[in-house]
Amino acid sequence: MSFSRLVDKGSTRFDTRGIMSLDLNDLLRDWPYEPGQLKVRKILGSDGKEKLQLRIDLGVIQMETSGRPDGGHPHDCDSLLDYYQDMVQQARRKNETFTLNAEDVGELQQEGIQYYHRYISFFHLGDFQAVIRDTQRNLEMFAFVQKHAEREELAEAVVQFTPYVLMMNTRARASIEVEREDFAAAVQQIEAGMDKIRAFYQEQGMTEAQENSPELAFLAEWLEEVRARQPLTKLEKMQREMDQAIANEAYERAAELRDAIRAYATRKRKGTT
Repeated sequence: MSFSRLVDKGSTRFDTRGIMSLDLNDLLRDWPYEPGQLKVRKILGSDGKEKLQLRIDLGVIQMETSGRPDGGHPHDCDSLLDYYQDMVQQARRKNETFTLNAEDVGELQQEGIQYYHRYISFFHLGDFQAVIRDTQRNLEMFAFVQKHAEREELAEAVVQFTPYVLMMNTRARASIEVEREDFAAAVQQIEAGMDKIRAFYQEQGMTEAQENSPELAFLAEWLEEVRARQPLTKLEKMQREMDQAIANEAYERAAELRDAIRAYATRKRKGTT
């Protein structure tokens, strides 16, 4: 029997002659990997449910669209996070203290990576509500680990990703408003997200990291782009017209606009506009 016909299954090898090929190349050939490009698609699984597929260099990651991405139920729970949260409740009922050891934290981190793969896939597809759901879930996991890890350095290994997840959560929330063309609401979402990231850095005493944060830099640049898409207010239109009048040396018109701006601002303060 040739080696090419033998496949490992756990510690058991079995003969694949006479059954469908297990070679994935046929599947991947029609969906090639392209470095630097995120390639995601939805397919209908054999169970009749939608699945997400993320193309990576060595193949495809397939995920469920809800629940734990791999469809697993560790310890008969929806996720490891749910399992450990239940363990905390059991410990409290017994007046005991529950802590996460290095293995526990590692398992939670690996589970978090599954949700990461899924929310970046959903973002690529424009399903921003699903991105919010999965990023909130990982933020909840970070907070849980920080509270219950037996050593601070264990928590730090996980919590360090908070700014990135907050950024993706913010992008999803603001993108919903941009799609609605409610640019003022989008600006508010971006500003709120940036405040949360700054608060994280301050709580962690990471001043230098805040100053060099790529997440804050990205959101700040996007904020300016979204602001530029907002319709001008009446006051902003008058201000621009006045600036143009000054540039054209139309000083009489500029003076008229200056007086109109002052009068409008006064009425606005008094609530009479």
